[in-house]
Amino acid sequence: MTAPVSILVDADACPVKEEIYKTAFRHEVPVTIVSNSHFRVPAHPLIRREIVSAGFDAADDWIAEAAGPGSIVITADILLADRCIKAGATVLSPTGKPFTGGSIGNAIAVRAIMADLRAGGEQLGGPAPFAKADRSRFLSALDGALVRLKRQPVAR
Repeated sequence: MTAPVSILVDADACPVKEEIYKTAFRHEVPVTIVSNSHFRVPAHPLIRREIVSAGFDAADDWIAEAAGPGSIVITADILLADRCIKAGATVLSPTGKPFTGGSIGNAIAVRAIMADLRAGGEQLGGPAPFAKADRSRFLSALDGALVRLKRQPVAR
């Protein structure tokens, strides 16, 4: 028996929502879109919208509480990724980069260094623009994660 699989999306700034929907439909996996604001989602039985309060980290808190071993979490938020990894979830960035227990510590450290530099007045460029290659890499990573999770037996 395999664990039930679902996708949780930190949706407010997610550039790959359409790709998530299409992949979820193909794999017949439910998706929960979590956001602080209302926006259009497909009217489909596999898609659920969860609008949380505008409070600081309300969407992150909701996702972290819902995440578990059968979840794939889509987020660019490194601290949320860390919380979800600790809950046993598979975590992907919108560029297809997986966050893992082995990589998250370094990502958190780099995030802290960049925040310190910005606080010190350094003019740093932002992330690279989202590219077609990022979209392709994301689709491949999401598809691979779904296949792996669907084959994984339930832990007892």
